[in-house]
Amino acid sequence: MLRPAAGTARGPRRRHGRHIAASAVLGAGVALAALACSAEPDASPSTTDATADAGPGASGPRGTDDPTGTTGVASLGWPERAAVIAHRGASAEAPEHTFAAYDLAMAQGADYLEHDLQLPADGELVVLHDDVLDRTARGPAASCTGTVRTKTAAQLQDCEVGSWFDEAHPELADPSHADQRIPTMRQVLERYGEDARFYIETKAPEAQPGMEEALVALLDEFGLADDGTGRVVIQSFSPDSLRAIHALRPNLPLVLLVSATGPPIDDALLDDASTFATGIGPAATLVNGAVLTEASERCLLVHPYTVDDPLEMQRLLDLGVHGLFTNRPATMADQLDAHPGGDRPCA
Repeated sequence: MLRPAAGTARGPRRRHGRHIAASAVLGAGVALAALACSAEPDASPSTTDATADAGPGASGPRGTDDPTGTTGVASLGWPERAAVIAHRGASAEAPEHTFAAYDLAMAQGADYLEHDLQLPADGELVVLHDDVLDRTARGPAASCTGTVRTKTAAQLQDCEVGSWFDEAHPELADPSHADQRIPTMRQVLERYGEDARFYIETKAPEAQPGMEEALVALLDEFGLADDGTGRVVIQSFSPDSLRAIHALRPNLPLVLLVSATGPPIDDALLDDASTFATGIGPAATLVNGAVLTEASERCLLVHPYTVDDPLEMQRLLDLGVHGLFTNRPATMADQLDAHPGGDRPCA
């Protein structure tokens, strides 16, 4: 069974001022809002109340003199406390799976940027939740409507994926959102590889054969496929997809996602997961003390999804979860001093 690497510390948690530009390139000064807790990880974000300001003097990492808010590669192992997993980026406040959302998540203290993979016709992995473009993509119909797998990555660059967010959430509109494109996974690694951790989902892999091999090849290229330190975590609802990756690169940490409407979290599921996975990612409603105990006995991390309500965050962190998927990274980061979550089992 794959075990989390022991003794690897992470860099200080980033917290920047609330109204900074998330990226000098993007100029994304998006306002902060909250997101209701979703029952499934593929639920579309929606907004609620704004969260508290980070306050003066919060422009650099906590407890350091570094004004840039970045850390080196060597320091990016498993987080010391419960991991803040930015679900599609800071997707309550910026268009999901865009550099605007990822830049903002980094500024808010996210430990991991979360990515849903799609495999276009040319095999260049792109980051997009839906396998059909129509919900979030705008642009030429030939490139920006229909299924992702029938397009090339070059065609997908014709599409912008930000204006839909401004239409849905005018109070959070930003002119830079209209410039947001569908990123390739390569572009994500190039942009954030020195400073971020990556939590990557093989999305509907049965319908996209070759996704696992393409992902491993890309991670190999960036020196991340055999890292094993927790800088990269691969997640999926498909046990077969995770087994395939485990066979290719046994050191990669893997997390089996568990749907609220799927099989129960019982001994059979946990025993099977422990043969290839580092952890489970259950719907938050499935998580209780018994689940934590049984998972920990098998050395499995528990990373529930998708939690935006502070009280629900506190409940889960006090149970001892090891990380949470959230569309509101700043809100979770604010909980961790009082509610640090559980220690990694078998570390």
